[in-house]
Amino acid sequence: MTCTSHLSTRMTYLTPTWIWSVAVDDALYVRGYNGQKSRWYRWYQAAVRQKAGQITAAGMTKEVAFEPVDGPINDRIDDAYRAKYRGSPYLKPMIGARARGATVKVMPRAMISERQRTVRATNSAGQHDEDAPNDQR
Repeated sequence: MTCTSHLSTRMTYLTPTWIWSVAVDDALYVRGYNGQKSRWYRWYQAAVRQKAGQITAAGMTKEVAFEPVDGPINDRIDDAYRAKYRGSPYLKPMIGARARGATVKVMPRAMISERQRTVRATNSAGQHDEDAPNDQR
């Protein structure tokens, strides 16, 4: 039996949506079966604007933030989906181009807050925002 999660944004805490998730290198990734047209992907976009969301998995609910994913990590995410959901009739679409285009990394908000503190500390030490790495602006 596989474990699934459900996600919601701050504005939709009462209407979570179920989604498949996998872990790669201690990070959690999710994809929408219908790609960027998935209902949850629209919620994800709202969560990015709100800078907040929730995930419930393994009986726990946590505050999270989301980050889009692209590049070679998708191959490893595909492998994780194959291993976790082997035998499912939904696997092939979940590792197809449409779903890959809607891959999202789910991160604890505490991790995001720590990242922001690091950027602020670096900036106050003389580095300008435009000098900060792209993922920290």
